[in-house]
Amino acid sequence: MAIAANVISSDRVEGTSVYNSAGDKLGTIDDLMIDKVSGQVRYAVMEFGGFLGIGTDRYPIPWSMLKYDTAQEGYMVPLEKATLEGAPRYADSSIPDYDEGYTSSINKYYGL
Repeated sequence: MAIAANVISSDRVEGTSVYNSAGDKLGTIDDLMIDKVSGQVRYAVMEFGGFLGIGTDRYPIPWSMLKYDTAQEGYMVPLEKATLEGAPRYADSSIPDYDEGYTSSINKYYGL
């Protein structure tokens, strides 16, 4: 008897909507940041803001904060839009090095 695996291709995760607990759409997942040593996903990079993809920023959110909601067919995060407005972010054209200092600033912002 085969058991269905709880895995998903990164291609299917990218483009998935992200909602807050009130059901408001916050953005979509643009990219995943994976730890090279452990192979674990560390951050989901969410697009937020802009219009039709123009002027959007990328917000790295710790993967542990996202929970998939089958009814919503998207990821849920315990964040409000106002919280995201002050969160670490970057433009698509200037991806930062995810070094110890940068990842520490993300984790500190989200209280991890």
